Amino acid sequence: MIETRFTREFEVQHPIVQGGMQWVGRAGLVAAVANAGALGFLTALTQPTPEDLVKEIARCREQTDRNFGVNLTILPAISPPPYAEYRAAIIESGIRVVETAGFSPKEHMPAFKAAGIKVIHKCTSVRHALKAESLGVDAVSIDGFECAGHPGEDDVPGLILLAAAARRVTVPILASGGIADARGLVAALALGADAVNMGTRFMCTVEAPVHENVKRQIIAATELDTTLIFRTLHNTARVATNTVSREVVEILRAGGEFADVRDLVAGVRGREVYETGELERGLWTVGQAQALIDDIPTVAELVERMVAEAETLITDRLSTLVSVGR
Repeated sequence: MIETRFTREFEVQHPIVQGGMQWVGRAGLVAAVANAGALGFLTALTQPTPEDLVKEIARCREQTDRNFGVNLTILPAISPPPYAEYRAAIIESGIRVVETAGFSPKEHMPAFKAAGIKVIHKCTSVRHALKAESLGVDAVSIDGFECAGHPGEDDVPGLILLAAAARRVTVPILASGGIADARGLVAALALGADAVNMGTRFMCTVEAPVHENVKRQIIAATELDTTLIFRTLHNTARVATNTVSREVVEILRAGGEFADVRDLVAGVRGREVYETGELERGLWTVGQAQALIDDIPTVAELVERMVAEAETLITDRLSTLVSVGR
């Protein structure tokens, strides 16, 4: 067993986290992660209403008696979701861990802390991690440039970003982006992380609620098969390469504005990719870690394999590289 500050403080068996994923972080997957001894997050905004989130939390509890959390992603919007109501649903449902992402969690921290909830905030830079720490979060997830979704605008890969954060951040650190196996787990621990956060790898498991075509595409893809969109809008996002993502890049590179791609990037189209398996239907999120994925295990098989192989790497391989007394 690999025990870290994160496993002790967040009361989980293994230093592995399944972060919030839009349309993917649902009860079946999250319960499987919890039952495997890792920490999983339902994605609040996947649920149409706060009332639906309460029902999804209940469904998850029907499938596991272990700890799990809820992701609350705070995004800019002309008509924002009722965040206060989602927050209340989380608190009233007795959730003990929340993952926040996007904008600052500042306005939500007093209510979460008053309820005794531990907060993990996802960050794409050291400065953001330090700010989150000053707000009282209990851990930070450091997203390197390899990650799916929004990697920030600094373009710093995880190998540098994680080590830089570990020098200055005092709360537990989760390494996120580019991690899909035991080698990534061991490397993250060596760089100063207390756990790893995986999205793409958990998408490609039996329990993930995405179409088999998506999982097979992840297996077939390489590290070169993602596209960075919204670069000119300074809201960079990493998605799977397909006709839609290429068209978005071309329109914006030619001087287009968000209004010119609004229909192409509609979230409902991405959801339909996961549901129907029509890979060219819309944008769908995936990280460069897909290059390291070549099977579709159950969540339990994945977690057990990662931990066992990590222990072997640490005890059998790395320990043999040290010669005492020379």
